[in-house]
Amino acid sequence: MAVEVKPRESSDVETEQLATGCEAIAEAIRLADVDVMAAYPIRPYDGVMQAAAKLIANGKMDVEYIVADGEHSQFEIVKHACAVGSRVFVGSSGVGWFYAFEAIAVTAGLRLPVVAICGNRALDDPGAFGTEHNDSLAVRDLGWLLPWAETAQEAMDLALMAWRVGEDKRVSLPVAIGLDGAFLTHSQQIVKIPTQAAVDKFLPKFDLGDRLLHPDNPITIAPQVDQDWLMEIRMQNDQAMRKAHDVIAEAHGDFKKLFGRGGDSPFLDEYMTDDAEYVVFGQGTLALPMKVAIRRLRKEGHKVGLVRLKWFRPFPTREIVKSLSRFKAVGIIDRDYSFGSPYYGGVLYNEVRSALYSLEKRPTIVGFIAGLGGREIEQPMATEIFEKTKAAAGDIKSGDICHWIGVRA
Repeated sequence: MAVEVKPRESSDVETEQLATGCEAIAEAIRLADVDVMAAYPIRPYDGVMQAAAKLIANGKMDVEYIVADGEHSQFEIVKHACAVGSRVFVGSSGVGWFYAFEAIAVTAGLRLPVVAICGNRALDDPGAFGTEHNDSLAVRDLGWLLPWAETAQEAMDLALMAWRVGEDKRVSLPVAIGLDGAFLTHSQQIVKIPTQAAVDKFLPKFDLGDRLLHPDNPITIAPQVDQDWLMEIRMQNDQAMRKAHDVIAEAHGDFKKLFGRGGDSPFLDEYMTDDAEYVVFGQGTLALPMKVAIRRLRKEGHKVGLVRLKWFRPFPTREIVKSLSRFKAVGIIDRDYSFGSPYYGGVLYNEVRSALYSLEKRPTIVGFIAGLGGREIEQPMATEIFEKTKAAAGDIKSGDICHWIGVRA
């Protein structure tokens, strides 16, 4: 779905607004001219529901807003609406995301480009409303594209790119944007809101083509194929995910040309890495406390930096290998857990180790579990992470330990 995009003109004046991550997503729903959104409240995603309802009440947005009887129905509504050609939005968090899991799995299998957010929160029991990434990560093997936002601005920008990428006929896969609970969903920041005209240049109208479910187009949706065709269909999904990498890069290039944002890479954001010897790697809002620690450690003479992952799926293996192979040691910070995994590390830890495995010369990869349940990654914790990462340099075996940071004795 190549789109001719001309650089931003003086008439494309953006406005600034103080907004939470959830409110920024609601603005993206308005700008994308979404046809159908389904809603059911669960913290911390429900701020999107409230912000969208306010836009509708104030006459600023026209969307079919359906309040469901639960998260499962919520995801079923948008799945079916998407199948008949509607641009859709939905969201949830934590155990609500899991209640919808049957519909979430089917949506990916059907190659329906539903756009969702997951307001990342801890799973029950024990419960907490603060950030953990295990809810979003539970779909990592099903065929969902998974970007993570650092700021409210990036949340809105990623949402606009999500419809562009997911609806591209080369991809046609659902997208779930990760927003860290409380840190991003409920924290206000200045957000630049683009004009409708500018967004219309970037985001084409949704067109399912010959996959549209319509009486005049007799097709089968959700067939029971058993062993006869299942592998072929799975392979088609695999090919779509592979193509998504280049489609994301293409969309990122057009977005940057039009809006002037997005950084140098669609997949990674690097901070003070030019001369760094040791870096930390993670996703979401953990970048803020780590950047503060990096600036302080830099003043003390330490060559440290940060690499932040923007898209977890598709996993940008080439870009990660090129970036991380420059350093002596890399500390992987997981705001998730994967009990019983290799070396008892988090999800990111083992994904990165796998990506770097075939390199003849690779950095030591050290795992850290930190900030679960919304716990702050305080400056002493950040310093400890850097110290342990630096100490592991030059000894690959020392990376075979995953450290839990900030845990009371």
